[in-house]
Amino acid sequence: MTSSTLIADSQTLGVQAKAASALMARASADAKNKTLRHLAALLRANVQALQDDNARDLVRAQAAGLDAPMVDRLKLTPKVIETVALGCEQLAAMPDIIGEVIGMKQQPSGIRVGQMRVPIGVFAMIFESRPNVTIEAASLSIKSGNACILRGGSEAIESNKALARLVQQALVACGLPADAVQMVQTTDREVVGQLIAMPQYVDVVIPRGGKSLIERISRDAKVPVIKHLDGNCHTYVDDPCDIDMAVTVADNAKTNKYSPCNASESLLVARGVAAQFLPRIGAVFAAKGVEMRCDPQARALLASVPNAKLQDATEADWSTEYLAPIISVKLVDGLDEAIAHINRYGSHHTDAIITRDHVHAQAFLREVDSGSVMVNTSTRFADGFEYGLGAEIGISTDKFHARGPVGLEGLTSLKYIVLGQGEVRN
Repeated sequence: MTSSTLIADSQTLGVQAKAASALMARASADAKNKTLRHLAALLRANVQALQDDNARDLVRAQAAGLDAPMVDRLKLTPKVIETVALGCEQLAAMPDIIGEVIGMKQQPSGIRVGQMRVPIGVFAMIFESRPNVTIEAASLSIKSGNACILRGGSEAIESNKALARLVQQALVACGLPADAVQMVQTTDREVVGQLIAMPQYVDVVIPRGGKSLIERISRDAKVPVIKHLDGNCHTYVDDPCDIDMAVTVADNAKTNKYSPCNASESLLVARGVAAQFLPRIGAVFAAKGVEMRCDPQARALLASVPNAKLQDATEADWSTEYLAPIISVKLVDGLDEAIAHINRYGSHHTDAIITRDHVHAQAFLREVDSGSVMVNTSTRFADGFEYGLGAEIGISTDKFHARGPVGLEGLTSLKYIVLGQGEVRN
């Protein structure tokens, strides 16, 4: 594809999305919900056809030498298709928040001032690997009354195009514009550069993928970006705490699944409970083959654990997102040192405290500067579905607009509305 053709095609996507966004903003809740339910039915009716398209991606990925975990992420199994179909139905069952008015207050002048929730307009989502993201993004876009332009990874192009066709079929069948959800049809990477530099059409960009992709978009975008670069999440075991609970939660936070961004990568332990806690969690990690990268005091307490995989921690370990069976372990004097360590080395994603002290818990909630802050539970709960958001389009570690799991509200904005009865300003 020539550069001029690519630019023209990107402009066309933008123009069509902008026009569709105006229609979606005034679409009824009933039309949006019907579309989502129809999409769920289409997904279930087309399982075999979707798997046929997906098979072409899988063959190409294997021929290109993609490793097994990456190939596994590409698979559109019947279970994956059913999961996204259920997600559509769950969104359809949720209340419609568009047009909701909050905070209406009478002012001394006689006017009443409040805020109304409205769609953002057009978002572009650039993602890698998992084709089910196509449906997650499209369904959230429909429910929130937005239009979206989706650019999936080249490794899943056939699967993504097939899913997007079903989305557009559902939109048209329910009286909504097909261009409300558009899938970029080319694998040319230059199209990403075009999408993130069209503020006249695109209101926000949401990257979902590896660090290099997100860094590039954050650096080059001319429109706002909702992003997170790292998931260096911490679990802090406080003094006092329930040791049994601490072992259970720290184990789950690390080993429930190693690859998600909400898995704990760092374990901080108060000195007062370290002698009780560390050998027990060390035995759990040793049994599961988790390597522990320790400061000298933590390593000394773990030295007697049979089969423990121990390494000396370096400065870099405190800020590393491993996405693997590796965890950094450090002893701290107490709450203040734990909070300072997290705010310095963490990625502002998700951090948890295990404690019996209510004052410590409240201080941790107030002072840890992260999108999600937890007490006595696993960081693995940092997820839109687990938070009751219906679905999520990603996690944001930014502080403006959306923070933490980004669901329906994260794809909307608030505008002020003012109601009067002829009042004029003196």
